[in-house]
Amino acid sequence: MPDAAPMRVALAGFGAWGQMHARAVSAIPDAELTAVFCHGDASAEVAANALPGVPVFRSYEEMLTAGGFDAVIVAVPNNLHAAFAMKALEAGAHVVLEKPLGLTLAECDAVLATADKAGRRVAVNHELRVSHQWGRVRALIAAGDLGRVTHQHFSLFRHPFRPGSGGWRRDAARVGSWMLEELVHFVDLVLWYARENGPPVRLQARASGSHGTIAGLSDTVSVLITWADGSTALVTQCLAGFQHHTLLEIAGDAGAIRTWWAGAFDRTASPEFALHVRRRDASEVETVEVPRSGEIFELKENLTRAFAGFRTGDLVMQPAEARTAVALCLAVERSIAEAESVDLAGIV
Repeated sequence: MPDAAPMRVALAGFGAWGQMHARAVSAIPDAELTAVFCHGDASAEVAANALPGVPVFRSYEEMLTAGGFDAVIVAVPNNLHAAFAMKALEAGAHVVLEKPLGLTLAECDAVLATADKAGRRVAVNHELRVSHQWGRVRALIAAGDLGRVTHQHFSLFRHPFRPGSGGWRRDAARVGSWMLEELVHFVDLVLWYARENGPPVRLQARASGSHGTIAGLSDTVSVLITWADGSTALVTQCLAGFQHHTLLEIAGDAGAIRTWWAGAFDRTASPEFALHVRRRDASEVETVEVPRSGEIFELKENLTRAFAGFRTGDLVMQPAEARTAVALCLAVERSIAEAESVDLAGIV
């Protein structure tokens, strides 16, 4: 893969988000889409019409055997993430993998071991880390503008999840849990923001309004995470609301941040958002300019940086960190099931 050559990209999955990946790849100057795998007839027809000249495969294995790519984007239902990623790695490709890394820690570890054996890299698509909004929060903390982070409150209030192709998001066997579908992003962010505090030590979670009687598919989840130094993070997810609203409030021992995002839906191109900070030694609250924020913008940025990272090794997020986010979400599931707090020693 010469540095000057375009990154040749194969795409596995052409549902709504897979189509967003295809558009993002087409907008990256030094990348080209060379193959697409589609599971169903409908998505294959859409791909053939939308991507003239790009081969459309109905077998993932046949696409991998055909070759002609440097990286594979895996955008299939959650239960297929680990298996698809490992097959691509074994075929000699780097992998951009939609979150979660796996549905179990065994799956996560298998992906990491396969990447190490193949000498290839895995970039998990936690795209909020490259956001002008959510990434800027980390930059402010790293600069010392808040001092030591003492408390975080991160909330999501939104409409119910779309069912996905064949209803996979409402099938616990395929989605894993709704903690792994979106809460995993926010769990990752609060760990990232409190990196200087060390690993968290305890977690307690409660849930209500299960989707039918299916474990792990709860409309509301509240999670309290505690660190050894006494700092805390409260993360809440409500899937019984409307539109798409996120709010983050962080207090440090020298400053504070409040930022929010709102749109008619999660993939809107015209959201409203703001980022306010009271920096160390400042008495006034400052509005931080954010040029744009939203997952449709951040996807392109994350793919651009992933492709560059495949060449240099400088990834936005190491896959071991994606494993930690999964581990914490599994601890959330355990806390809900057992109605007890969970000791995180040896987990994160």
